[in-house]
Amino acid sequence: MAKHIFGQHFPKKYLQNIRPKRSLPVHVNIHQQTSHVAMASEGTNQKKLPRFLCLHGFRTSGAILKKQIFDKWPTQVVDKLDLVFIDAPFPCQGKSEVEGIFDPPYYEWYQFNKDLKVYENFDKCLEYIEECMIKHGPFDGLLGFSQGAIISGGLPGLQDKGVGLTKVPKIKYLIIIGGAKLQDNSVAEKAYSSPITCPSVHFLGEQDYLKKYGMELLELYVDPVVIHHPKGHTIPRFDEKGLESMLSFIEKVQAEINK
Repeated sequence: MAKHIFGQHFPKKYLQNIRPKRSLPVHVNIHQQTSHVAMASEGTNQKKLPRFLCLHGFRTSGAILKKQIFDKWPTQVVDKLDLVFIDAPFPCQGKSEVEGIFDPPYYEWYQFNKDLKVYENFDKCLEYIEECMIKHGPFDGLLGFSQGAIISGGLPGLQDKGVGLTKVPKIKYLIIIGGAKLQDNSVAEKAYSSPITCPSVHFLGEQDYLKKYGMELLELYVDPVVIHHPKGHTIPRFDEKGLESMLSFIEKVQAEINK
């Protein structure tokens, strides 16, 4: 029997008793879009671009997410963002759905039991993300897809509760693509104990099997921007309305960080 988890299709045996090969990596692979401090020129003024740490999907990589975004999103979006792509801390422990499409290596952020309700190494995942933010930040926000979006969507609440990211500035903005709520109750009860107020944009696919769970996540946010698309669990292209919403969100973020 096989299951689709976070956009991946693999045998049930891979969901049980998964153990990482290492606790934390000895190095971090950075797939950076721009220079450390990216600036946009407007007339004679230079404005700092919103800087986002990008968290990829389950059993993929930072390089894969970068390619997915740059292949799908127009330059009028990506040129307005300073995007830094990192690999997750744990090597892929099972089959990746993207094998044969994107080159390895593949990584995962944490592990889970067969019903997805108990996480392993989630604390190490948070520690690793914090290390990356210290080394390569500061960041204005997080961009996440699939498993990376699930983590990103819960981090503001966890940070507010002092559970993680205590050594870095508050997460101010979120871009969530194909996200859902964290399922481990020991983590979720802290992540979602209060409404999440940081400005956010959420992508919901009409054919995404996580759409229902993405809508549940939306209910926890105050005034989220929602971009609908007709595709499934993927990085989508923009239609005219979605592009307008995204550019408006970026414009507001840039105005706030350049005050």
